[in-house]
Amino acid sequence: MNEIEIRQQLEAIRAAEPGIRARDAALRLGISEGELVSSTPGNTRLRPDFASILGELPALGEVLAITRNEAAVHEKRGIYPAPEPEEGSILVHSRDIDLRVFLHGWASAFAVRDEARGKPRHSLQFFDGAGDAVHKIWLEESSDLAAFERLVERFASPAERLEVRPIEARPNRPDEEIDAAGLRAAWEALTDTHEFFGMLKRFGAGRLQALRLVGGGLAQRVPNAITSALLHHVAAKEVPIMVFVGSRGVIQIHSGPVRRVAAKGGWLNVLDHGFNLHLREDLVAESWIVRKPTADGFVTSLELFDAKGEVIALFFGERKPGIPEAESWRQALAHVERSVS
Repeated sequence: MNEIEIRQQLEAIRAAEPGIRARDAALRLGISEGELVSSTPGNTRLRPDFASILGELPALGEVLAITRNEAAVHEKRGIYPAPEPEEGSILVHSRDIDLRVFLHGWASAFAVRDEARGKPRHSLQFFDGAGDAVHKIWLEESSDLAAFERLVERFASPAERLEVRPIEARPNRPDEEIDAAGLRAAWEALTDTHEFFGMLKRFGAGRLQALRLVGGGLAQRVPNAITSALLHHVAAKEVPIMVFVGSRGVIQIHSGPVRRVAAKGGWLNVLDHGFNLHLREDLVAESWIVRKPTADGFVTSLELFDAKGEVIALFFGERKPGIPEAESWRQALAHVERSVS
């Protein structure tokens, strides 16, 4: 399908369904969202100088940051802090906007101009090599539109057709090839949660595969109904939590309380002023309570996976390095585990 055909079919879809989201329209057309954005008049392709673009974001003022995967959407309002390069990633960290950015998963960027309810909207949208969104930044009424236009002018790139390719997930090694005893011993020797990914890589195990293999007090599968029960419980008890949702190029984190929890249209939602979470409960294939030892004691999480074994979302009690996990979080998890078992 060429760009003219994409535009014509998109016009027909939007005429039939005003307000349809770009992601849903792309699915109807059988193309990626990145291809749709690239083919839409008025949008500007940006040079893939992603680190420099991140450095310009604080000038935009308060914006809406969105990171999503197939089953979860994570939205945070705030002002982007200056990015901090780390080994293998970029840290974008403040109380409101908290990201771990992995630029190897970023392939293209666009400045997008469209309308909603008759009002103009402006955003920066970033896509991976398959044309799937890794991160979006939407301007708010209080955002600095002039700073947005300066950013677009600085990074604008000649228009060209977006080339995409499927990204195949690497299959896990068979269970019998994993040193399960060694994995469990290494798990029990952890002193920091940030050592977990390196441990998985060292043993060649997938995350869900590792949970299944270690079992025995470190990882326990629980009913999928636990997420709704947990969010309602921590909202009622005012237990501060951390919520992680990732794409192929970003992990976005909320730290703090959640207050308004509601289910609607197949989605489980947190609808707070500075934080929204939307979770497709029907796409949650497995839920696990996971315990990792650290120098400050065990850290406990609820981890959700889809049918492909990919992480949907992770939930922790809010904590800072050097401080033990809050007993209120452990009690909350234990309470809801009993209630759904």
